[in-house]
Amino acid sequence: MRKVKDIMTDQVVTVSPKDNIYEVAVKMKNNDTGFIPVVENGDRLIGVITDRDLVIRAIADKHPGSTAVETVMTRGIRCASPDTPVDEAADMMAEQQIRRLPVTEGDRLIGIVSLGDMAVRNNFADEAGDALSDISHQVH
Repeated sequence: MRKVKDIMTDQVVTVSPKDNIYEVAVKMKNNDTGFIPVVENGDRLIGVITDRDLVIRAIADKHPGSTAVETVMTRGIRCASPDTPVDEAADMMAEQQIRRLPVTEGDRLIGIVSLGDMAVRNNFADEAGDALSDISHQVH
C-alpha cells in the first residue's frame, strides 16, 4: 500500500503568521499556488492561507494589504502523516472538501499532498477522482 510520503511535495513555500497578506499574494503568484502553510519557529504548522481566504476574509472584509496573515488564515486544519495511506488521505480531503492536505510529523510541516499529486504520481487517479467527486457533490 502506497503512503502519502511516496507522492507528497516536500519543497513547500510557507509564510509566518506575522507576514502580511500582500506578501502572501505575491508568493502565491510567484509560486503558482493558491495554498500556503503558515508556520512558526521554522516548521511548526499552525494553519494555512488560501487564495479563497484572501478573497473572503481579506478583500471582502476590506482588510488592507498590510494585515497580518494570522488575521485571515484558516486554523484547526487536519493533516496527514507521511505514513498515511493515499486512499485514507483522499478520504480526508473529500470529507473536509479540500484539494490539498499538509503532511506533518508531530506539528512539524514536512510536505503537502494534493489531488494533483494523487492523479499524476504512481497511478492514484482513482483516489483523486473519487475525492474530487466527493468534494464537488458536497459543495452543491
